[in-house]
Amino acid sequence: MISKTRGIIAAGDRKTAAAAQEIFTLGGNAFDAIAAAILASFVVEPTLTSPAGGGFLLAHTPENRNLLFDFFTQTPRYKRPNQEINFYPVHLCFGDAIQPFHIGLGSMAVPGNLAGVYRVHQQLGKLPFSVVAEPAITYAKEGVPLSSFQDYCINELLYPILLALPESRKTYNPQGKKVRQGEKLAFPDFAETLTAIVQEGIELFYQGEIAQKVVKDCQENGGHLTLEDFQNYQVICRRPLETQYRGRTLLSNPPPSSGGILIAFALQLLNSVELREIAVGSAEHRQILAQVMQLTNQARQQGYNGQIYQDTIAQDFLSSQATTPYTEALQTQVNKWGSTTHVSVIDEWGNAASATTSNGEGSGYMIPGTGIMMNNMLGEEDLNPNGFHEWPCDRRISSMMAPTLVLNQGKPEIVLGSGGSNRIRTAILQVIINLLDFQLPLEDAVNFPRCHWENQVFHLEPPYNEAIVSNLQLPEGTETLCWQQKNMFFGGVHGVSHTSDGTMMGAGDFRRGGFTCQT
Repeated sequence: MISKTRGIIAAGDRKTAAAAQEIFTLGGNAFDAIAAAILASFVVEPTLTSPAGGGFLLAHTPENRNLLFDFFTQTPRYKRPNQEINFYPVHLCFGDAIQPFHIGLGSMAVPGNLAGVYRVHQQLGKLPFSVVAEPAITYAKEGVPLSSFQDYCINELLYPILLALPESRKTYNPQGKKVRQGEKLAFPDFAETLTAIVQEGIELFYQGEIAQKVVKDCQENGGHLTLEDFQNYQVICRRPLETQYRGRTLLSNPPPSSGGILIAFALQLLNSVELREIAVGSAEHRQILAQVMQLTNQARQQGYNGQIYQDTIAQDFLSSQATTPYTEALQTQVNKWGSTTHVSVIDEWGNAASATTSNGEGSGYMIPGTGIMMNNMLGEEDLNPNGFHEWPCDRRISSMMAPTLVLNQGKPEIVLGSGGSNRIRTAILQVIINLLDFQLPLEDAVNFPRCHWENQVFHLEPPYNEAIVSNLQLPEGTETLCWQQKNMFFGGVHGVSHTSDGTMMGAGDFRRGGFTCQT
């Protein structure tokens, strides 16, 4: 999609993008539009995000202000003894791979999504919050036809979680019958809840009746959360992480979150390689990516995980002293040879916003009478690298989410981000390389076959050349897994761009039902 326009949106669903488009037609800016899109995504992408999840929004304004709003989930202030916790595993099948997650009331962290959307809108939006919330309220009240992607997520992937408790079964399996593609999925309780929040303020969720319901159930049924957790939750405004690559300035999510800094580390390694001299999709291209991913994971284990909360971690981890051994290792090799959703927005005034939100896979617990499912962030392995139940109390959880902006001479050129659990950073990394090194058009860059190295397995999306695959020279001990079809396992990068001549382009990742709208 190419057009000169007032604004452009790339999101995980047609209706999510349409909500933002509606706000643009009413005179709203990028921050009004993205707030409306996030609220709408709670209804039309309920398997990927939730009002009771967490996320981040990276903002750029025409005054050259760059702000990272951290509204990710927080660990509880107190821990219950392990034997009292409602916490158990489920195994989700992504087609060619099975990934374990843990759910239950003991998997729930303090939610931040509603607080984040409200804070961003109050600080940077133009329209009344009631106007911004209206598309989501309408969707929730009237219902929206279930997309094929959401049908897959609900009925093939997440059904062990969504059908775990009676409150959520009322929504996803009413009268014992699954909601299927094309049928309307409605959240009338959430329509009432969001309407009440518009009228009474965000305090209703964090200090009032809703928080009290969650706390009561946690205390009686094996959760950690207390009223103090809700009442003390704060959105944190941070300075974005900044790095340079191929003459551009990249802004992303800073520590204590991990996605942005690991992307920056990988790009620093790639700065030593002249990717433009090799063929996109070639064996050498794949080998370099595998090695960079392996070295980044190694550096994460050796020099990052244990120091996440240190004040100087970004400076130390990205210093030449820290990166040089890995760059040298990469050069040696080269010479030899989820649930999450994202919205990207740019407007004609020079505002840009990149927001990634998630509910994990959901805890299985839906807050009674609200239509809101709580997150399971304490049950995601990648968010708990030291092991389950080893989290420090009252800390912002370190996330792989990495809403990213690419600035060209100080102006937003590319806005992107991804869902995909621990594949987020490798998905974003590959799209950036596709755009800046291989000069692919935005839509091609987003939908180009991806790869992912993790735990000695190199995952490859089709199409691929069998001869190339059989002769790949990969890190020692690596097993190659060739997927039979493209899959949401490899993330879902939704991006928009704004060229120097004023042209705006958008690309939604088809792996996660991506869609773009313009106004």
